[in-house]
Amino acid sequence: MAKKAKSDYLIQSVSRALDLLEAFTVKEESLGVTELARKLKLHKNNVFRLLATLETRGYVEQDKKTERYRLAAKVYEVASVYLRHLDLRYQARAYLEALGLKCGETVYLGVLDRSSVVYVDMEESEQAVRVAPRLGRRFPAASTATGKALLATRPREQQEALLGPESPAVLLEELARVAAEGYAVDDEECEAGVRSVAAPIRDLAKRALGAIEVSAPAIRLSRERIRGEIAPLVLSAAREIEARFGAKPAS
Repeated sequence: MAKKAKSDYLIQSVSRALDLLEAFTVKEESLGVTELARKLKLHKNNVFRLLATLETRGYVEQDKKTERYRLAAKVYEVASVYLRHLDLRYQARAYLEALGLKCGETVYLGVLDRSSVVYVDMEESEQAVRVAPRLGRRFPAASTATGKALLATRPREQQEALLGPESPAVLLEELARVAAEGYAVDDEECEAGVRSVAAPIRDLAKRALGAIEVSAPAIRLSRERIRGEIAPLVLSAAREIEARFGAKPAS
């Protein structure tokens, strides 16, 4: 007898509650019942019941003046448990701080989630003009330095599977260059006016765990500064973090 897929055991009400939580984004921090019903394609009565349950458990809260809902503290508490158990984040923390001091720019730690990048930690620059925080946000891997650095560690067939069958040849060629050079550059591809440099962090088995990235306004992060200063610093920080996982320095 064939074993059932886990998707066959989904509980619809739980799945809908999670869909509701995921409907809130950085751009849409608060939503009304009507907006949620439209986004989730559910009747407003169903949305209201879901909201009432989540509000009772502390996952959402309602602004009494506007009657709109937003995520509440319980979401952060659950995320904090995950982050505390993310060993990469723990091991990399001191190196993010050190790299931030050396280059004077914002430093991120990111991981690959299918075809997206999620930033799980950061050391923010003290510069008056700096990159808007990306912590906890999701970006297309193909347009970020961290995403390209991590995609470059994968075999070609995995790259094509993650990026889709219509993967641009120029992107695949860039990933080959990233694999050879050890670091990736986002030249205002993810956000206009922002450049980033990232290098992957591998464990003893050479599996990519995540990537360390420096991001700054393009006006301060010239291509010359990337090659001469930032890329070597990022590569050095990645190697130091790898040593924490037992990886030997490249000869």
